[in-house]
Amino acid sequence: MSYFDLPLQELEVYAPDLHEPEDFDAFWARTLAENPFVPSSVTATPVTTPLLTHRVQDVTFGGYAGDPIRAWLISPAEADGPLPGVVEFLGMGGGRGLPQDHLTWAAAGYAHLVMDTRGQGSHWGSGGDTPDPHGTGPAAAGFATHGLQSPEEYLYRRLFIDAHHAVEAAAGLPEVDANRICVTGVSQGGGLTIAAAGLNHRVVAAMPDVPFMCALPRALGLTNDPPYADIAGYLAVHRDQVEQTYRTLAYFDAALLGARATCPALFSTGLMDTTCPPSTVFAARNRWGRAAAEAPQRPEIRVYPFNGHEGGESYQWREQVAWLAALRRDLQQSC
Repeated sequence: MSYFDLPLQELEVYAPDLHEPEDFDAFWARTLAENPFVPSSVTATPVTTPLLTHRVQDVTFGGYAGDPIRAWLISPAEADGPLPGVVEFLGMGGGRGLPQDHLTWAAAGYAHLVMDTRGQGSHWGSGGDTPDPHGTGPAAAGFATHGLQSPEEYLYRRLFIDAHHAVEAAAGLPEVDANRICVTGVSQGGGLTIAAAGLNHRVVAAMPDVPFMCALPRALGLTNDPPYADIAGYLAVHRDQVEQTYRTLAYFDAALLGARATCPALFSTGLMDTTCPPSTVFAARNRWGRAAAEAPQRPEIRVYPFNGHEGGESYQWREQVAWLAALRRDLQQSC
């Protein structure tokens, strides 16, 4: 593995112009209006586990089109009163798995909602429990090409609304402090993290980890690795769909959605990451909050020079915990 992207000093200021559809904000406003969050759709059922230090609940909430989305809520067993919440989104192909797969955030004192990803859950981990009842047109391997024929049918329209609604679902749970909800995720989960922060300003902090779906035109021409290579492979077959594909993807570029975010953020990247190249991550980081009425401070980013898509893993989690603790202190001091 070797360096293949821009040098770090150029990455620090890399903020490419991206094509933004004229109806970008109207598209997302309409999508949210057509798929409103329904508080009564949320259920939380206690789960008996061997875990002595954690309380687990099986959560269901209405996502896109009211489809039931599964999640785990994991919190410290002895906690009193609402806790700051961490809503986590998962990497491509994985599902919510089993509760014991997700213990660290609750162990650190947070109420942790882990959202299952519709239609995924069978590529790695311990499985998923949420079907996607909506079909797609022709698709290549993986999930990135599902519904590329139009913005209305693209898979990530459903997933981004699910992510928005996961934050709303967490806010309605008694274990979660609705005024202190953070979002996080790795890879695909990082893209969903950015989307949730851009679409739902209830979010007070975002931690996208080696995020997917950023600066999509650059990503498609820069790497041969999936999932971006899946889109290129689709276009190698559907040669007459290039213009339409780029039109569809423009509505789902996380760098554009992140420009609408209003909260602080902590990014991460690996400089040898050929799955989600570092320039695409920096593009989202450097454009963060630009379209917001009151732009937040420039996000921090942790750079792992000799890592690929695994990024910082446990080292990054340690950075996230420290960053959130400092952010909580700053918020308390400003009140």
